[in-house]
Amino acid sequence: MQLKPGFAEEYRKRHAAIWPELQQLLKHSGIHDYTIFLDEATHTLFAVQQQSGTGSSQDLGVNPIVQRWWAYMADIMETHPDNSPISTPLTEMFHME
Repeated sequence: MQLKPGFAEEYRKRHAAIWPELQQLLKHSGIHDYTIFLDEATHTLFAVQQQSGTGSSQDLGVNPIVQRWWAYMADIMETHPDNSPISTPLTEMFHME
């Protein structure tokens, strides 16, 4: 995901006050241990999350709560026309359990 330049603190502030209903939705979807990192040189956001169960975080995009969050974040992130964050799949280079 890509943060617009100059919005790192605003991004941090909004996530520090994540909506309770969004946090509950994520947890009920099996998402836990969720961390977002920022590469300050490129404004690239990198999210790492663990998920239990059979659902996929990709399925959450149809949920109205997630769509409202995307709209709320659209002014500080690069987004698609539907306000979903533009993201680039990454190639796994190493994994260790």
